[in-house]
Amino acid sequence: MHKVHIRRFQTRPELDTALAARLEQAISAAAAAGGAAIMLSGGHTPLPAYRQLGARLQHSGAALRGRLHVLFSDDRYVPADSELSNYHASRPLLDALELPEEQVLRVRTELPLEAAALDYERRLRALLDQGVAVTLGLLGLGADGHTASLFRSDDLARAGGRLALAVSRPDGLSGVSVTPQFIAHIPEPLFVVAGTGKEAAIAGLERDDPGVIAVQAVRGCAGVEIWVEQAAERGA
Repeated sequence: MHKVHIRRFQTRPELDTALAARLEQAISAAAAAGGAAIMLSGGHTPLPAYRQLGARLQHSGAALRGRLHVLFSDDRYVPADSELSNYHASRPLLDALELPEEQVLRVRTELPLEAAALDYERRLRALLDQGVAVTLGLLGLGADGHTASLFRSDDLARAGGRLALAVSRPDGLSGVSVTPQFIAHIPEPLFVVAGTGKEAAIAGLERDDPGVIAVQAVRGCAGVEIWVEQAAERGA
């Protein structure tokens, strides 16, 4: 990682509005350019922006058919309609976009776990082989420094040569996550950080601390953006 651009927001609504605008810009650019992909992150942080943008983009599917691909940084190994599913949580935006099923790359959790990871990797690789650029990639950041569902050094060690892999999460659930090898295809991923108690993780990311999992996850990128609600840099 070579460049870190950090943007701080005084309030959560300011962050949400800016993120919705950034997503809308990437979606419009994909339509104009004839094709691109965006990667959505999970967790609670981006959901207000997904809902806000979804309310503005009703019935836009015709303009985006064959042009926009949506994928996910990770998902829990739960049914696709579970409240714990990142895919399910993003439905307000996905439903507004009205994309064909083949343009939404979700983790197929109806498959056995390892098969779901291999299936997701296969479809990610096919997307890259088609020359589709991932022009916006969102990532979260945990207080422990994790990103996507990469929680441990062991996850990074197992990721060698892979684009996606099955993981065990600290909450007791399994999951499927993209790997640093896939993230390296995103020129400048965008970390969106809110909540409290994340000051150490943010500082580690900002100073390129190799002890932070998120830093290792984006090592192959030219740089990163960090958008942070200022409360996240204060102790809980």
